[in-house]
Amino acid sequence: MTLSTPGNPTMLDHTTIDQLRAMKLEGFASGLEEQLRQPNLHGMSFEERLALLVDREVHARSDRRQTRLLQKARLKYPRAAIEDVDGRAGRGIDRKAFMSLALSDWIGHGDTILLTGATGLGKTWLACALAQYACRRGHSALYLRVPRLAEELRVLHGSGGFGRWLLAVAKTDIVVLDDWGVANLDATTRGDLLEIIDDRAAVKATIITTQLPVEHWHAWIGDATIADAILDRLMQRVHRINLSGPSLRGPDLKASTRKIAKGSAADEASA
Repeated sequence: MTLSTPGNPTMLDHTTIDQLRAMKLEGFASGLEEQLRQPNLHGMSFEERLALLVDREVHARSDRRQTRLLQKARLKYPRAAIEDVDGRAGRGIDRKAFMSLALSDWIGHGDTILLTGATGLGKTWLACALAQYACRRGHSALYLRVPRLAEELRVLHGSGGFGRWLLAVAKTDIVVLDDWGVANLDATTRGDLLEIIDDRAAVKATIITTQLPVEHWHAWIGDATIADAILDRLMQRVHRINLSGPSLRGPDLKASTRKIAKGSAADEASA
């Protein structure tokens, strides 16, 4: 029987690699190819080689899962990252407290994170950074822009897909509700919004960005009973971050923002 030598894999090696790929064990197959090119191949025991190949497959699967989670999340700023958060004085962000929150088990507790402040302060960017980090940790996320939600829900109701969509959202670890309180709610959307939030109360996490103070939510929602129900569910466990300072859209701040955000800055500057 012909044994493989470094840099000279046998036909059996090629067949094994093909079979691994057919079974969708891409990490295992790539790792085996690399091992066969290594000069110290036969210096490792079978157990050592197997452990390295299994580790390679585990990491490959983790990378693919992260990619799928980020694609499904449909984040407005998919490159936003908590490592790039701008904690300069006057923004209303305690960077140490923010990182502590991001690294905590707020998702497992089904907490709400409420990001408030005037337009242009980076609320959406921060929400996406939190969701992006959650995806990196293996959690599912979904970004929804509330002003567009009514039209999306009408389409789902019309196609008969609302029930399936609602079930999928209920299973999602984090839902980002962006621009809460910007557009008026009709009766149908108001009820649907309660359904979305009711499924998540104290079970799944929610991030809300808004310019509208909480004391004005009743007027915006437009139905006192539904408003009470929504606030009761969202405020059970809530972390509030109130942004302040000048708009990040200002021309004098764009250059420094780009430097801090390392590639995501253009997103934050236009948030």
